[in-house]
Order: sequence, then structure tokens, then C-alpha cells
Amino acid sequence: MPTAMQQQGLRDLFVHWAGVAPEQTLAIGAQGSSRRYFRLVAPDGRSAVGCVGDDLRENLAFFDLDRHLLARGVRVPEIYAISPDNRLYLQQDLGDTSLYNLLHEKQRTGAGFDAYMLQLYRQSLADLAVIQQVGADFDFSHAYPRPDFDRQSILWDLNYFKYHFLKLTDTPFDEQLLENDFHSLADLLLTADTHYLLYRDFQARNIMVSPTQPAVPSHVSQIATHSLPTLYYIDFQGARRGAAQYDVASLLYSAKSNLPEAIRRDLVGYYLDARSITGQQRTVWLNHFHAYLLARILQTLGAYGFRGIVQRKEYFRQSIPLALQNLRRLLDEQPILFQRIPHLRGILASLVEKEETQSQTSDLTLTVSVLSFSYKQGLPIDPSGNGGGFIFDCRALPNPGREIQYRAYTGKDRPVIDFLRQQPPVDEFLSNVKNLVAQSVDKYISRRFTSLQVAFGCTGGQHRSVYCAEQVAHWLSQTWPDIRVVISHREQ
Repeated sequence: MPTAMQQQGLRDLFVHWAGVAPEQTLAIGAQGSSRRYFRLVAPDGRSAVGCVGDDLRENLAFFDLDRHLLARGVRVPEIYAISPDNRLYLQQDLGDTSLYNLLHEKQRTGAGFDAYMLQLYRQSLADLAVIQQVGADFDFSHAYPRPDFDRQSILWDLNYFKYHFLKLTDTPFDEQLLENDFHSLADLLLTADTHYLLYRDFQARNIMVSPTQPAVPSHVSQIATHSLPTLYYIDFQGARRGAAQYDVASLLYSAKSNLPEAIRRDLVGYYLDARSITGQQRTVWLNHFHAYLLARILQTLGAYGFRGIVQRKEYFRQSIPLALQNLRRLLDEQPILFQRIPHLRGILASLVEKEETQSQTSDLTLTVSVLSFSYKQGLPIDPSGNGGGFIFDCRALPNPGREIQYRAYTGKDRPVIDFLRQQPPVDEFLSNVKNLVAQSVDKYISRRFTSLQVAFGCTGGQHRSVYCAEQVAHWLSQTWPDIRVVISHREQ
């Protein structure tokens, strides 16, 4: 949580921009970032997103690149105000709907990847092609943490995979042989054309879908503005100079997006057509693409290991099997790529085989997934494939979010916990929830079922639903010590 001084600093920036103090300050979740985001809302409905960023160099890189891209007509958030120490800033509020949200809503309702989603992904790739080229003349001495996605950057990512995935999963390997293969892979990656802006984290979560047209002067706009919706691009703090293939792989092979393989190939072709890459150039580009795809998968596995295994964030643990599926496909379809990295290939093949064996012979322990969510972001999906379980509506409970002293906290923080524990309707609600859930847990155990989801929703997914999820998860763990209980807070 931000300090009281940081909270006041964000309010001061808002007053400087809006001319009035914010009426509401709501925490916004950030899955894999140490930055803390808040939505500040004025009495007249105007809003902005405030950020607390402790990494000064990262902030400065973001400010510089944001100005550079805005000047070239790229749809990135406008920065409204920056604190004197550059650690707090206020930026344009682009809403809560990302390309990822839309995709998962389609998947949840059974619509799948339809023509509408295909259009949005094509627009994203066409925009990416422009971003990569108009961003190439950025002064990369301002980039963070390095000017280039060079050998050092590549080896950082590969060692992230080694130390935060291989070692954490007790996967055996020969240190020297693995280092040799890492350098061989880096050699191959660096033979690609690296004179583009490498966005670094170009994924569906960082593509915001806005119902309004961008306020970009027509004479500088180089990205076409289609009929609604309009796409905006966020979270490019780690951008640097590098190869274009990396960002295409990031978007299309994001594990949780889980796009159909035929769609991925169609979209790669669409991107190459947009760039007019044909003939032998196309073959060379694709060879490098598969190498960068491998590098990206390994980097994300490192992130999933650190966030999921070390920090125990269930969302990231759930992404590991999907990333390994992508790895299996790459191993099967690109044997020539792996000829130059034989030790790494053996390690990856063993990881995939282990995952497949575990999925086929998993034990019959019941796993109860407890989560909180915001109804504004849609109902949660059930990754187990069982269609979900309970969804409890917390919106009838007393709402600490209406009180200014609680708005910057969540249901995991002591002030909110103390407030809700003093509310008799909350105790009555949780008592009824426990009676219903207990009946199902007992029956599921006796019938040797392996998965049950218990979800709590409220307006913002910050206070009541988080508190209820935490209380029920603790109760489940204490009452049935032999079941697995995993908890996640979707909006945080």
C-alpha cells in the first residue's frame, strides 16, 4: 500500500490537473508489476489513473517514450502530471476493458475466437508494426534497463528461467552445458534485424479497448483510427531497441490467452503482409520468429515460477501448463531450431513430459479455488473446465468503499477487516455461505471430485469480496486440512 504521503501526493496531482479534489480513490490491480495504480474520480465524473512507482529510472524511461510515441500519433496514455521527485504521476484513464478481458468473456460464453476478435487482433498487429517503426528513432539512451535487447538482456531472461523455474521445480541440468546453449541461442537471436522499438510486454492485458476516438491531431496520426472500439497501448516501461519478432510472439503466444494455433498462424501472416515481408525475407523472418518465441516462453516461465511458486499467486501457477503446451508445439514443429541447443532441448522435453504425465495421473485430492472479482469486469471463468461452482454476490453487504478512509485499502488490510467484522449482516452472510459450501465439499470428497470453485463478487472487487474470500479460504483450510485451498483476487 502507498504511504499516507504518497496518497496525498496523488491527490495533489489530481487537484493540479482537475481543479478539484478527487471524490473517490480506488485501487487498481496490477498482476505482475511492483507499481501501484489507483483510479481517482472527481465529483463531476472526470477520472485519471495515479501511479506510485518506486523505480525512478523506470519512471523516467516511461515518461520519455510516452512523449515520443504521442508526438507520432501512437495511442498511448497522456501523462497529466508528475510529482517533483518523479515517483508519482497521473495519466489518462483508459477504462477497465482490455483485449484480454474481451477475449476471456468470449471464451467464457462459448463464443470462442470469432470474427470480431480477429479484427481486434489484426488491428493490434497493424498498430504494432507502426509502433515498432516510428519508435525506432527514440533516444534509447533513455531506455530501461538497457538501451538494447542485447546479449546481456537475453541472458538475463534465460537465467531468470534457470533460477526461477528450473531450480524451483527441482529440474536437473548441467550448468555448463546449459550456459553453452544459452549463448548459442543468444547468437541466433542477435542475427535478426534489431533496429526496431521492442515493446517488451506487448500482450492482450496491455491493450485497452476504449469506446471513444483518440484525441490525436490528424496531421500526426500514423495509426489508422477505425470504427469503434479504439485500441490504446500501455505498460511499455521496459521497451528498448530490438527485433520485431519478440513482440509478435508476446501477443500471440501469451499462455492465458490460449489462442487457437490456426488463428496464430493467420495473424503472423497478417502481420508480415502489413510489413510487406515476402519471399526469402519471410522465411528468414519466420526462422528468427521461432527462436524469439522460444526465448519469450522461457522468460514467461521464469516469471510464472517467481510469481506463482515464490509469491504464491495462483493466476501465475495456472499459466504454467499453458506455457508448456506452447513449448511442446514448438519442440514438435521446429526440430532444426533445437539442434543447436541439445542440452536445453532435453531439459524442455523432460518438463513437457513431466507436465503431461502429471495431468494424466493427477491425484484425487479436492482443490477448492476461492476468488474475488468485480462484477464490472464480468463473471470469472473456471480454468478447471468444470463450469464453475458457487458465485456469491456481496453487493448487499455494508460497503467500506463508500467511506473515504477505506478507499485506498482492500479486504486484506486491517482497517477494512475491522470494519467488516463489526457488521452483523457480514457474519450472517458468511454463515450462510459456509453452510452451502460445506455441503458441497463433503459430497465432492466422498465422490472423489477434484475441483470446486467458490467466487465472491462485489462492485469493485476490492473490499467486500476480497474480505469474504479470505475468510472462507481460511475456514476451508482449518476445517478440511486434507484438501487444497487456493485463493486469488482477480482485480488485484
